[in-house]
Amino acid sequence: MATEFRISGDRCLLAVYGRGVDLAVNEKVRQMTTLLTSGQPQPGIVAAVGSYCTLSVTYDPLLIGFQELTGLLLGMEKTLGQATVPEAKTVDIPVCYGDDFGPDLDFVAGHNNLSTDEVVCLHSAAAYRIYAIGFAPGFCYLGGLDPRLHAPRLDTPRLNVAAGSVGIAGSQTGVYPLTSPGGWRLIGRTPLRLFAPERQQPILYKPGDTIRFRSISTDEFQHLHQVDSR
Repeated sequence: MATEFRISGDRCLLAVYGRGVDLAVNEKVRQMTTLLTSGQPQPGIVAAVGSYCTLSVTYDPLLIGFQELTGLLLGMEKTLGQATVPEAKTVDIPVCYGDDFGPDLDFVAGHNNLSTDEVVCLHSAAAYRIYAIGFAPGFCYLGGLDPRLHAPRLDTPRLNVAAGSVGIAGSQTGVYPLTSPGGWRLIGRTPLRLFAPERQQPILYKPGDTIRFRSISTDEFQHLHQVDSR
């Protein structure tokens, strides 16, 4: 589809490159983000944040107007081949599934006519692409969840979801990096601190990277939690 440009407030442009979860469209979003944020700064561009199929560009209207910005973006689309996007990496996330760490594991299993062991096996077998990061610092929206694990959100969200909780909502899976409210079905928890503002790299991954979940025991969870908390 042709790029659609929308006004999003008095100093933000939303570029729409497609619909839904599409790998090729998301790669275009990554390339455009790279062109806008690397190399020579673009006058008037304040920030560029990509999502599944859209790119949000915050700009200074005293330095560049909406129409001028759309022209700039259309010109950049013709040079996508020159965008050197950061090399994607695979990030291993250990998860202790079930019990107090995953209170909805039984529900996900029953909803899909699976055993809890089958849920754990399927969930930890896939490679998940990070399509976007948002909602909270480090919350990654992942593609690639096995259709056999799809499950509805909670009717009433929990007021307190522990940091590190791994959940499923519809066709998506993800990890809560911070303690917060949330309505996803919780199936496990990681001991890793996925967002730590004091680190040189506060977030362990970026859009385009791959997440792989690895099942661990309660004892290993406690050990890794102590190590990562130091």
